[in-house]
Amino acid sequence: MNNKIRNKELSWLSFNERLLQEASKKEVPLIERLKFLGIYSNNLDEFFRVRVAILKRLATIENLLLTEGEQPVEILDQIEQIVVSQSQWFERIYAQLLKDLAEEDIFIINETQLTPEQGEYVTAFFKEEVRPRIMPIIVKKNQPLPTLRDDAIYLAVVMAKSKKEEYALIEVPTDILPRFVIFPSEDQRKHIILLEDVIRYELKDIFYMFSFKTINSFIVKLTRDAELDLDDDVAESYVNILSKSLEKRGISELVRFVHDKDIPEKFLALLLKKLNFNRDDVIIGGSRTFAQETQF
Repeated sequence: MNNKIRNKELSWLSFNERLLQEASKKEVPLIERLKFLGIYSNNLDEFFRVRVAILKRLATIENLLLTEGEQPVEILDQIEQIVVSQSQWFERIYAQLLKDLAEEDIFIINETQLTPEQGEYVTAFFKEEVRPRIMPIIVKKNQPLPTLRDDAIYLAVVMAKSKKEEYALIEVPTDILPRFVIFPSEDQRKHIILLEDVIRYELKDIFYMFSFKTINSFIVKLTRDAELDLDDDVAESYVNILSKSLEKRGISELVRFVHDKDIPEKFLALLLKKLNFNRDDVIIGGSRTFAQETQF
Protein backbone atom coordinates (compact mmCIF):
# COMPACT_ATOMS: atom_id res chain seq x y z
CA MET A 1 0.00 0.00 0.00
CA ASN A 2 1.38 3.39 -0.96
CA ASN A 3 1.23 5.72 2.05
CA LYS A 4 3.11 8.57 0.42
CA ILE A 5 1.54 11.92 1.26
CA ARG A 6 0.83 14.14 -1.72
CA ASN A 7 1.93 17.74 -1.48
CA LYS A 8 -0.99 20.05 -0.64
CA GLU A 9 -0.06 22.54 -3.39
CA LEU A 10 -0.21 19.80 -6.04
CA SER A 11 -3.52 18.61 -4.60
CA TRP A 12 -4.87 22.16 -4.83
CA LEU A 13 -3.94 22.31 -8.52
CA SER A 14 -5.89 19.10 -9.09
CA PHE A 15 -8.88 20.64 -7.33
CA ASN A 16 -8.67 23.79 -9.45
CA GLU A 17 -8.51 21.63 -12.57
CA ARG A 18 -12.08 20.54 -11.88
CA LEU A 19 -13.14 24.01 -13.04
CA LEU A 20 -11.62 23.23 -16.43
CA GLN A 21 -13.54 19.98 -16.46
CA GLU A 22 -16.79 21.86 -15.92
CA ALA A 23 -15.87 24.44 -18.56
CA SER A 24 -15.32 21.68 -21.10
CA LYS A 25 -18.78 20.10 -20.67
CA LYS A 26 -21.12 20.74 -23.57
CA GLU A 27 -24.20 20.35 -21.37
CA VAL A 28 -23.17 23.29 -19.17
CA PRO A 29 -24.61 26.67 -20.35
CA LEU A 30 -22.11 28.77 -22.32
CA ILE A 31 -22.07 31.68 -19.89
CA GLU A 32 -21.37 29.28 -17.02
CA ARG A 33 -18.51 27.69 -18.94
CA LEU A 34 -16.95 31.10 -19.44
CA LYS A 35 -17.38 31.82 -15.74
CA PHE A 36 -15.63 28.57 -14.86
CA LEU A 37 -12.64 29.64 -16.96
CA GLY A 38 -12.60 33.00 -15.22
CA ILE A 39 -12.74 31.41 -11.76
CA TYR A 40 -9.98 28.99 -12.70
CA SER A 41 -7.78 31.87 -13.85
CA ASN A 42 -8.46 34.01 -10.78
CA ASN A 43 -7.80 31.08 -8.45
CA LEU A 44 -4.51 30.36 -10.17
CA ASP A 45 -3.41 33.98 -9.81
CA GLU A 46 -3.98 33.86 -6.06
CA PHE A 47 -2.29 30.46 -5.86
CA PHE A 48 0.89 31.98 -7.28
CA ARG A 49 0.64 35.10 -5.14
CA VAL A 50 0.46 33.15 -1.89
CA ARG A 51 1.29 29.46 -2.12
CA VAL A 52 4.01 29.61 -4.76
CA ALA A 53 5.42 32.71 -3.07
CA ILE A 54 5.79 30.74 0.18
CA LEU A 55 7.52 27.87 -1.64
CA LYS A 56 9.95 30.28 -3.27
CA ARG A 57 10.84 31.62 0.16
CA LEU A 58 11.28 28.11 1.56
CA ALA A 59 13.48 27.20 -1.41
CA THR A 60 16.10 29.65 -0.12
CA ILE A 61 16.56 27.53 3.04
CA GLU A 62 19.34 25.02 2.44
CA ASN A 63 18.51 21.29 2.73
CA LEU A 64 14.92 21.95 3.79
CA LEU A 65 12.53 19.03 3.27
CA LEU A 66 8.77 19.40 3.28
CA THR A 67 6.41 17.00 5.04
CA GLU A 68 6.21 14.91 1.85
CA GLY A 69 9.99 14.43 1.85
CA GLU A 70 10.61 16.68 -1.16
CA GLN A 71 12.49 19.94 -1.41
CA PRO A 72 10.56 23.14 -2.23
CA VAL A 73 12.37 23.51 -5.55
CA GLU A 74 11.15 20.04 -6.59
CA ILE A 75 7.55 21.03 -5.84
CA LEU A 76 8.01 24.28 -7.77
CA ASP A 77 9.20 22.29 -10.81
CA GLN A 78 6.15 20.02 -10.62
CA ILE A 79 3.84 23.02 -10.26
CA GLU A 80 5.24 24.57 -13.42
CA GLN A 81 4.77 21.33 -15.38
CA ILE A 82 1.17 20.96 -14.20
CA VAL A 83 0.29 24.60 -14.88
CA VAL A 84 1.74 24.46 -18.40
CA SER A 85 -0.31 21.32 -19.12
CA GLN A 86 -3.47 22.90 -17.71
CA SER A 87 -2.82 26.06 -19.73
CA GLN A 88 -2.81 24.04 -22.95
CA TRP A 89 -6.13 22.49 -21.96
CA PHE A 90 -7.45 25.98 -21.12
CA GLU A 91 -6.59 27.12 -24.65
CA ARG A 92 -8.41 24.21 -26.25
CA ILE A 93 -11.52 24.81 -24.14
CA TYR A 94 -11.57 28.50 -25.01
CA ALA A 95 -11.14 27.78 -28.71
CA GLN A 96 -14.15 25.46 -28.56
CA LEU A 97 -16.13 28.05 -26.62
CA LEU A 98 -15.54 30.58 -29.38
CA LYS A 99 -17.06 28.14 -31.87
CA ASP A 100 -20.00 27.42 -29.59
CA LEU A 101 -20.60 31.13 -29.06
CA ALA A 102 -20.56 31.70 -32.82
CA GLU A 103 -23.35 29.15 -33.17
CA GLU A 104 -25.37 31.42 -30.87
CA ASP A 105 -24.52 34.50 -33.01
CA ILE A 106 -21.99 35.81 -30.47
CA PHE A 107 -18.60 36.59 -31.99
CA ILE A 108 -15.44 37.61 -30.13
CA ILE A 109 -13.28 39.24 -32.79
CA ASN A 110 -9.85 40.87 -32.82
CA GLU A 111 -8.42 44.02 -34.40
CA THR A 112 -7.68 42.27 -37.72
CA GLN A 113 -11.29 41.18 -38.25
CA LEU A 114 -13.10 44.51 -38.07
CA THR A 115 -15.38 45.80 -40.80
CA PRO A 116 -14.92 49.48 -41.80
CA GLU A 117 -17.94 50.41 -39.65
CA GLN A 118 -16.58 48.49 -36.67
CA GLY A 119 -13.21 50.14 -37.18
CA GLU A 120 -14.82 53.57 -36.96
CA TYR A 121 -16.56 52.57 -33.74
CA VAL A 122 -13.30 51.28 -32.23
CA THR A 123 -11.44 54.47 -33.17
CA ALA A 124 -14.12 56.66 -31.60
CA PHE A 125 -14.23 54.51 -28.45
CA PHE A 126 -10.43 54.59 -28.21
CA LYS A 127 -10.19 58.38 -28.51
CA GLU A 128 -12.99 59.05 -26.03
CA GLU A 129 -12.45 56.33 -23.42
CA VAL A 130 -9.07 54.64 -23.78
CA ARG A 131 -6.48 57.17 -24.93
CA PRO A 132 -6.82 59.43 -21.85
CA ARG A 133 -6.26 56.40 -19.60
CA ILE A 134 -3.05 54.94 -21.02
CA MET A 135 0.55 56.08 -20.75
CA PRO A 136 3.11 54.18 -22.86
CA ILE A 137 6.34 53.20 -21.11
CA ILE A 138 9.38 53.33 -23.39
CA VAL A 139 11.72 50.44 -22.61
CA LYS A 140 15.42 51.28 -22.86
CA LYS A 141 18.36 48.95 -22.22
CA ASN A 142 20.08 51.34 -19.81
CA GLN A 143 17.02 52.63 -17.98
CA PRO A 144 15.13 50.86 -15.19
CA LEU A 145 11.48 49.99 -15.60
CA PRO A 146 8.92 51.64 -13.36
CA THR A 147 7.16 49.23 -11.02
CA LEU A 148 4.74 47.10 -13.03
CA ARG A 149 1.44 46.32 -11.37
CA ASP A 150 0.57 42.89 -10.11
CA ASP A 151 -2.03 41.07 -12.22
CA ALA A 152 -2.24 43.86 -14.81
CA ILE A 153 -2.21 43.06 -18.53
CA TYR A 154 0.49 44.81 -20.55
CA LEU A 155 0.99 45.10 -24.27
CA ALA A 156 4.68 44.68 -25.08
CA VAL A 157 5.13 46.77 -28.23
CA VAL A 158 7.86 46.26 -30.82
CA MET A 159 8.50 48.97 -33.41
CA ALA A 160 10.93 47.83 -36.11
CA LYS A 161 12.82 49.69 -38.81
CA SER A 162 15.50 47.77 -40.71
CA LYS A 163 17.58 46.10 -37.97
CA LYS A 164 16.71 48.64 -35.31
CA GLU A 165 13.90 48.03 -32.84
CA GLU A 166 12.22 50.25 -30.28
CA TYR A 167 10.30 48.76 -27.34
CA ALA A 168 7.44 49.96 -25.19
CA LEU A 169 4.86 48.74 -22.69
CA ILE A 170 1.23 49.80 -22.37
CA GLU A 171 -0.86 48.83 -19.36
CA VAL A 172 -4.36 47.81 -20.46
CA PRO A 173 -6.70 49.76 -18.13
CA THR A 174 -8.98 46.87 -17.21
CA ASP A 175 -9.33 48.29 -13.71
CA ILE A 176 -11.13 51.33 -15.17
CA LEU A 177 -12.75 50.16 -18.41
CA PRO A 178 -14.63 46.95 -19.22
CA ARG A 179 -12.46 44.14 -20.59
CA PHE A 180 -15.10 43.28 -23.21
CA VAL A 181 -16.27 46.03 -25.57
CA ILE A 182 -19.62 45.24 -27.20
CA PHE A 183 -20.40 46.70 -30.61
CA PRO A 184 -23.84 48.21 -31.19
CA SER A 185 -25.91 45.83 -33.28
CA GLU A 186 -29.02 46.14 -35.42
CA ASP A 187 -29.59 42.40 -35.84
CA GLN A 188 -29.38 39.31 -33.67
CA ARG A 189 -25.61 39.05 -33.98
CA LYS A 190 -23.40 40.30 -31.16
CA HIS A 191 -19.79 41.27 -31.81
CA ILE A 192 -17.33 41.73 -28.97
CA ILE A 193 -13.71 42.89 -28.93
CA LEU A 194 -11.26 42.75 -26.03
CA LEU A 195 -9.96 46.04 -24.65
CA GLU A 196 -6.35 45.19 -25.51
CA ASP A 197 -7.36 44.61 -29.12
CA VAL A 198 -8.93 48.08 -29.20
CA ILE A 199 -5.50 49.43 -28.23
CA ARG A 200 -3.80 47.23 -30.81
CA TYR A 201 -6.01 48.69 -33.53
CA GLU A 202 -4.72 52.17 -32.65
CA LEU A 203 -1.02 51.42 -32.08
CA LYS A 204 0.12 53.47 -35.07
CA ASP A 205 -1.77 56.46 -33.70
CA ILE A 206 -0.30 56.02 -30.21
CA PHE A 207 3.30 55.89 -31.51
CA TYR A 208 2.91 58.29 -34.43
CA MET A 209 6.02 60.22 -33.32
CA PHE A 210 8.26 57.18 -33.84
CA SER A 211 9.74 56.11 -37.15
CA PHE A 212 9.01 52.45 -37.91
CA LYS A 213 8.10 50.14 -40.75
CA THR A 214 6.23 47.58 -38.67
CA ILE A 215 4.62 47.66 -35.25
CA ASN A 216 3.42 44.64 -33.29
CA SER A 217 2.34 43.92 -29.74
CA PHE A 218 2.35 40.93 -27.43
CA ILE A 219 0.56 40.26 -24.16
CA VAL A 220 2.61 39.97 -20.97
CA LYS A 221 1.38 39.64 -17.40
CA LEU A 222 3.17 39.22 -14.09
CA THR A 223 2.17 38.01 -10.63
CA ARG A 224 3.72 39.26 -7.41
CA ASP A 225 4.28 37.71 -4.01
CA ALA A 226 1.23 38.61 -1.88
CA GLU A 227 2.18 36.67 1.26
CA LEU A 228 1.59 38.96 4.23
CA ASP A 229 4.48 39.55 6.63
CA LEU A 230 2.84 39.38 10.06
CA ASP A 231 5.38 39.39 12.87
CA ASP A 232 4.93 39.23 16.62
CA ASP A 233 5.50 42.90 17.34
CA VAL A 234 2.79 43.49 19.94
CA ALA A 235 3.68 47.17 20.09
CA GLU A 236 2.06 47.66 16.70
CA SER A 237 -1.58 46.89 16.13
CA TYR A 238 -2.47 44.09 13.75
CA VAL A 239 -4.45 46.61 11.69
CA ASN A 240 -1.30 48.64 11.04
CA ILE A 241 0.77 45.54 10.30
CA LEU A 242 -1.84 44.26 7.87
CA SER A 243 -2.12 47.67 6.22
CA LYS A 244 1.65 47.84 5.64
CA SER A 245 1.74 44.31 4.26
CA LEU A 246 -1.07 45.05 1.81
CA GLU A 247 0.73 48.17 0.64
CA LYS A 248 3.73 46.03 -0.29
CA ARG A 249 1.68 43.73 -2.53
CA GLY A 250 2.23 46.03 -5.51
CA ILE A 251 6.02 46.12 -5.16
CA SER A 252 6.81 42.66 -3.78
CA GLU A 253 8.86 39.93 -5.44
CA LEU A 254 7.69 38.48 -8.74
CA VAL A 255 6.59 34.83 -8.77
CA ARG A 256 5.22 34.32 -12.30
CA PHE A 257 5.59 35.83 -15.75
CA VAL A 258 3.12 34.93 -18.52
CA HIS A 259 3.80 35.97 -22.10
CA ASP A 260 2.73 35.52 -25.68
CA LYS A 261 5.11 32.91 -27.06
CA ASP A 262 5.56 34.94 -30.26
CA ILE A 263 7.19 37.87 -28.49
CA PRO A 264 10.70 38.39 -29.95
CA GLU A 265 13.29 36.57 -27.86
CA LYS A 266 15.44 39.70 -27.64
CA PHE A 267 12.62 41.75 -26.12
CA LEU A 268 11.60 38.92 -23.79
CA ALA A 269 15.17 38.57 -22.51
CA LEU A 270 15.36 42.32 -21.90
CA LEU A 271 12.10 42.34 -19.91
CA LEU A 272 13.10 39.32 -17.82
CA LYS A 273 16.46 40.90 -17.04
CA LYS A 274 14.87 44.18 -15.94
CA LEU A 275 12.34 42.29 -13.81
CA ASN A 276 15.10 40.14 -12.26
CA PHE A 277 13.57 36.95 -13.55
CA ASN A 278 15.73 34.00 -14.50
CA ARG A 279 14.99 30.82 -16.40
CA ASP A 280 14.44 28.90 -13.15
CA ASP A 281 11.46 31.08 -12.28
CA VAL A 282 7.92 30.33 -13.47
CA ILE A 283 7.87 31.78 -16.97
CA ILE A 284 4.96 30.54 -19.06
CA GLY A 285 4.66 31.16 -22.77
CA GLY A 286 1.53 30.45 -24.73
CA SER A 287 -0.43 31.53 -27.76
CA ARG A 288 -1.73 35.08 -28.05
CA THR A 289 -5.12 33.73 -27.02
CA PHE A 290 -3.75 32.02 -23.92
CA ALA A 291 -1.84 35.11 -22.77
CA GLN A 292 -5.02 37.18 -23.08
CA GLU A 293 -7.20 34.67 -21.29
CA THR A 294 -5.04 34.47 -18.18
CA GLN A 295 -7.11 37.36 -16.88
CA PHE A 296 -10.83 37.18 -17.65
